[in-house]
Amino acid sequence: MKNIMTRHFLTLLLFFILPGLAHGQELVTAKSFGADNEIIVSFSEAVDPSAAVNTANYTVYEQPDPDIRLKITEIILADDHMSASLFFRDPLNTTQSHVVNIANLIPAQGPATFTVAKSYWGYLIGILVSALLINNFVFTKYLGLCVFFGTSKRKDTAKGMGFTFTIVMVVSAIMSWFFYQFILKPFDLNFLQIVVFIGLVSLTVQAVDTVLRKVNPALFNSFGVYLVLVIANCVIIAVPLILADNEYNFLETFMLSLGAGGGFLLALYLMSSVRERMELANIPPTFKGVPIAFIVAGQFALAFLGFSGLQIF
Repeated sequence: MKNIMTRHFLTLLLFFILPGLAHGQELVTAKSFGADNEIIVSFSEAVDPSAAVNTANYTVYEQPDPDIRLKITEIILADDHMSASLFFRDPLNTTQSHVVNIANLIPAQGPATFTVAKSYWGYLIGILVSALLINNFVFTKYLGLCVFFGTSKRKDTAKGMGFTFTIVMVVSAIMSWFFYQFILKPFDLNFLQIVVFIGLVSLTVQAVDTVLRKVNPALFNSFGVYLVLVIANCVIIAVPLILADNEYNFLETFMLSLGAGGGFLLALYLMSSVRERMELANIPPTFKGVPIAFIVAGQFALAFLGFSGLQIF
């Protein structure tokens, strides 16, 4: 008897709910972000102009914050009444998905609710570019300066350390993601994050240390103590902490670690190129060595501020 009642209830639910959802989805055929404060919506048929430009028929909010409604200042309807541009008072945070509800445009179809988000591949590339340029860990977050200044005297050493650093960062970040998702989170051991992440980084560095000692002893000797410093380097530890805090999936973790490692490689190569040329420059004795290196690093940091607000997708 209970199973029969449940089956009838589900049948009624599907009968009344699904048609409304289907109509709502049919109303909107395409949606995307436009300018920094614009959402563009395309309809399956011509809509009522008076209803389409009425801001009261629209409800928009960021998916993580449904209680904060975004203010629409203007709606411009296309001449064919098949698309509309929604303009907002403030610039939209396009890194978040936005939920849009439209009512009363076509009474026979009912309201439509849909989500506007950037392309996922665009989002992944955005994570990569952000860690590489926009939020470069060295020039904008000032992390990893000990290794940065210690191994940026020669381009060969800088390139070797940059590639080694990137490999360590990618491998340790992927291992940290697996440990975080399948061990720390399920067993409520988040308080052990730093200890576990440092342990995983040390394992990766030890493996790289052994390989370099056999494959390229000259490069290994040029690193000196700085290869050991990678174990507790703040850039290496920052990546697992960021991926855990933002709940990144595997692909997002890979892009973040690759971008962070590539950004460190870029910073090392730029700095080493300048420091090699500075050896031939007429620099006052007081500023030779580390002092002039700090000044150059500050100028690079100012230059990298120009990437602030950059959006590719």
